[in-house]
Amino acid sequence: MSECTHDCSSCKENCSSRKTSREDFLKPMNKYSNIKKVIGIVSGKGGVGKSLVSCMLASQCAKAGLKVGILDADITGPSIPKSFGITSRAMQDEECLLPTVADGGIKMMSINLLLEDTNSPVVWRGPVISGVIEQFWTDVRWGELDYLFVDMPPGTGDVALTVFQSLPIDGIVIVSTPQDLVKMIVNKAYNMAKMMNVPVLGLVENMSYYVCEDCGKKINIFGESQIDETAKELGVPVIAKLPIQPNINQLVDNGRIFDAQCNELDDFISVLKGE
Repeated sequence: MSECTHDCSSCKENCSSRKTSREDFLKPMNKYSNIKKVIGIVSGKGGVGKSLVSCMLASQCAKAGLKVGILDADITGPSIPKSFGITSRAMQDEECLLPTVADGGIKMMSINLLLEDTNSPVVWRGPVISGVIEQFWTDVRWGELDYLFVDMPPGTGDVALTVFQSLPIDGIVIVSTPQDLVKMIVNKAYNMAKMMNVPVLGLVENMSYYVCEDCGKKINIFGESQIDETAKELGVPVIAKLPIQPNINQLVDNGRIFDAQCNELDDFISVLKGE
């Protein structure tokens, strides 16, 4: 072995200088924040209801007495403030951005809380978006939280990689729907988590079925669910199968997602509470 020049770009040796871990990339939490657990809500594709699940998990936790927040990392498609009826812009003090507080004491930070016009598109390249997400972690005065839910952008691109590397994610929840593509969609998110050494807490199947208001029969509008088989193959639990509820859409449109009832998540919330 020749003498080290400290220039790894021209060296093929697999020495200790090349060996890095996920902890080497983590961004520090500011002194005004004490967050016990960080959970990422992810999906292998868009349109499966990932943001809705983020809102409902946070709402159910808040109703159960936990202190929770939502970091909206879906910078180009933010929807968290709208769901909670938040229209005011976020404030800041001399040192930090201040999260907006929604119903139930849920703290949140989203790019839509910083834009003058919430309808303005966020036409930014990946590195800029990644930098904003890091600032939502390092520069926001989150205070005391039991759980911070991170509503991640769909897919497995550079923004998702930033979240996995920069934030101390304790586990992820993968959201999918009952379609033929479910296995591929879930596998993409699952494999990325494994590459980053992040535990998969379980799967949530959104729009799993519809309950007929007249007869009470469950109707599989999007086909038979495959989530149980996929979960078994991966060795992870199915957290919940969420039904299609037309009133949920109305609650979101009216900014009242906190009022939604989701008993299907009760068992998972009990696990988060340590019961």
